[in-house]
Amino acid sequence: MHPRLADDLDRLPQLLDATRHRAGLLLDGLGEQPVRPARQVPGSAAGPEQGAGFRAALAEFAERWEPGLSASAGPRYLGFVTGGVTPAALAGDWLTSTVDQNSNSSLDAAGQHLERETVAWLRGFFGLSDVHEGAFVSGATMSNAVGLAVAREWLGERLAVSVAEEGVGALGRVRVLSGSPHSSIAKGLSMLGIGRAALVPVATLPDREAVDPAALEEALRAADGPCVVVANAGTVNTVDFDDLRAIAALRERYDFWLHVDAAFGAFAALSPAHAHLVDGLELADSVCVDLHKWLNVPYDSAVQFTRRRDLQARVFQNAAAYLGPLGESPDLVHLTPENSRRLRALAAWFTLRAYGRDGHREIVERCVSCARALGGAVGELPGLRLLAPVRLNVVCFTLADDPTAARLAALADAVSDDVFLTPTVYAGVPALRAAFSNWRTTGSDVQRITEALHRALPAGRR
Repeated sequence: MHPRLADDLDRLPQLLDATRHRAGLLLDGLGEQPVRPARQVPGSAAGPEQGAGFRAALAEFAERWEPGLSASAGPRYLGFVTGGVTPAALAGDWLTSTVDQNSNSSLDAAGQHLERETVAWLRGFFGLSDVHEGAFVSGATMSNAVGLAVAREWLGERLAVSVAEEGVGALGRVRVLSGSPHSSIAKGLSMLGIGRAALVPVATLPDREAVDPAALEEALRAADGPCVVVANAGTVNTVDFDDLRAIAALRERYDFWLHVDAAFGAFAALSPAHAHLVDGLELADSVCVDLHKWLNVPYDSAVQFTRRRDLQARVFQNAAAYLGPLGESPDLVHLTPENSRRLRALAAWFTLRAYGRDGHREIVERCVSCARALGGAVGELPGLRLLAPVRLNVVCFTLADDPTAARLAALADAVSDDVFLTPTVYAGVPALRAAFSNWRTTGSDVQRITEALHRALPAGRR
């Protein structure tokens, strides 16, 4: 064994303690450190010919890289709908690397059984039916892509062909209808060979991002054959929700696969006051939920659900002598694009077991309360204006006067020590988004953000 490896192995408990200490310092500083540090990224160093050992590597990380990392795990990082990492999820993620499982095969089955248990718990949290079976993937983009891949195979079934065997050319023209699709939908269609041009925009309700059911029915009528409908349970800009029951009812007259992108909106199901927003989610043929958002588990983690696991296995089956058979209960290797993946489910299992439905409901409701408080504050600042009601956990706002992208970027930069905001465009207007999904965020953070915005606004526009 290489002497550096042998030395680190001999001192592994002490090295893990050093790592715990470093992590503790990082987490202890989240509340006060600048959310987006101004320090520039260091230049790249030459690849090391001679290893320096773990302690030297840890010291170099702390000196060169740590100061430039954002406080994305902290309470005022409100960009990209990014959650943090609950204490239990952090422990689960550390143990994920410790046990280093390949959880795809029944030949070494404990990991995939833990994943199935975790998926079942999540299914119950979101009010899905027992026929919705699922698996972990890397994020919402891959979850949406898997759902669309199963939908593609369903379209082939309608034409008595297998796209998995014969290719997407066997389908002819495909239509995918949606009101306000996330960018990952078009990306998924590109990856699947269906093409971005297959995405047909459908009119939304006035001053909403939710699809107009009447316009959707007209688009279905024009499609004149089986197609795919992508519905939203929580849009990115304003967390708007399509009427899932109204959409599902259209299947009485039209033949379509219903995929619901509920990347973070699915968590509304945990709150009695907001569960009505996802009413009808159980009627979907496939569902996307992103877990490194509101479940507050580490990147990268999402889950996908579908009613048609048989079609999913047809798409993703992998034939090799060293893999388990397809069978009636396929190994996970036959259900997702990846042959190799870490035991992502363990971090989710830990946080679900540790805090349960009640604990995660409290996180959701506190985030919603914080979003509404910030929305109220924005409405009272003369230099700002809300662009949409605060429906759940996202505040979409802009400058009251001359809201250019450059001026909004300057505002975001001016408050970056106190809050991380991301740019967007809503109804043609450049804007900023504040997305609350971190388990640490409280009302005191909202107060600090409000004060930072007030200070950053030009005096004449306050």
